[in-house]
Amino acid sequence: MATRTIIIDHGSGFLKAGLSGWNEPQMVFPSIVNYLPCRENPGPSYARRRVSLGIDFCRPDTFSYPIERGRILNWEGVEHIWSFVVEKHRQEHEDSPVVITESPVREPMDRRKTLEIMFELLDVPSILLADQMEMSLYASGLLTGVVVDSGYGLSRVQPFHLGRALPSGAKTLEFAGQDLSAYLFKSLFKDDCDRHNLFQIETVTSTQVNRCYVPQNLAEALDFCQSLPSGSDENNTYQLPDGSTVELTPVQRLAPEMFFSPQVFDLPGPSISQALVESVKTCEASMHPLLVSHVVACGGNTLYPGFTKRLYKELTSDHFSKAMIWVGSNRSFSVWLGASVVAHLSTYKSEWMTKGEYDESLRL
Repeated sequence: MATRTIIIDHGSGFLKAGLSGWNEPQMVFPSIVNYLPCRENPGPSYARRRVSLGIDFCRPDTFSYPIERGRILNWEGVEHIWSFVVEKHRQEHEDSPVVITESPVREPMDRRKTLEIMFELLDVPSILLADQMEMSLYASGLLTGVVVDSGYGLSRVQPFHLGRALPSGAKTLEFAGQDLSAYLFKSLFKDDCDRHNLFQIETVTSTQVNRCYVPQNLAEALDFCQSLPSGSDENNTYQLPDGSTVELTPVQRLAPEMFFSPQVFDLPGPSISQALVESVKTCEASMHPLLVSHVVACGGNTLYPGFTKRLYKELTSDHFSKAMIWVGSNRSFSVWLGASVVAHLSTYKSEWMTKGEYDESLRL
C-alpha cells in the first residue's frame, strides 16, 4: 500500500483520524454535526438545511450525533464528516488509501454505503474495512486474549484466539459513556436539564473528567463519604463554569459504578465484569487460562480512576485467580492505533478493495 494511509475510526462519541505511521491520531473531535437553515432556503424542512461540523454556539439546539450506540442513523452527517477528514489529509497526501473501522453492530447495508461514499463521492484509490475490536487487540501487540472496550455508545467484550474472533463469546452491552453523562445531567440539573445547553454540557464533561472515579467497593465508599463533615473533602466541591460552586454528592462522584452495578442506576445488566466472565466461560475450558491472562482494557471509560483495578478484582475474586489486565496509555484510541498498524501488513493485502474492483462489482 502507499506510504501514508488515512485511518478513520468513527465512534458514537468521537472521531479519531490521521495518517498511518504515527503513534496517535492527528485529529480527534466529537462525532457531532449541526443543521442550520441556508441563506437561499431559510425554511425548516430537511431539504432546506445545510450541515456543518460540531456545535453552532449561536444555535446549540441544532446539533446531533449521526452515530448512536454504534449504529449509523444519519448518513448525510457521516458523509460530511468523512469528506472533511479525507479532503484535509489530501492537501498533503494525494491518492491515499483509506482504512475505516467498523462497529460489531453494523448492518449489512452499512458496508455497501461506506464503499459508495468512499469510491463514488470521495474517489479514494482503495479501502480496507477493519473490525474495531480486532484492531484494539492488535494495538496491544497480541493475537490471543479478550478485548474489553467501553466507549461512548457501547460496551463490548470479544475473545480472540490467534487473531481469530470467537463469536460465541461476543457480548455487547447497550450502556456506556452516554448513560453516565445522562445520569449526571439529570442529577446535577434536575428538571432543568437540557442536553443542548452549553453551560450544562461543559459542567457535566468537567465533572466526569475531573471528579468521577470507580470505587473498589460501593457500599464502603458511600459509607466513608457520608461520614465526612460537609465541606471537609475539597474533591467534592466543584466550581461551575460560571464561577459558582456546588458540592457533589457521593453518588455523583461514584457514577462510573454503573459499569459494574448497572442495576443501581436502573440500567440493564449484566455488568462489564459479568459480561467478561460469561464471555470467557463460553470458550473451551482449555483456553480459559490463556484468555484471562491477556485481558485488554480499552475505550475512554477505562480511563476512570479505579476502573481497571475493579475489573481485575471482580475477575479474580471468584473466577480466575491468574487473570491479568493489559492497559496502555493509548487505550482511548487503541482502535485507531491497531488500524494504523494493520494498514501496512502484507497479511491483510487480500482484504483491501480497490476502486477498479468496486467498479467491476457494480457491472456484475
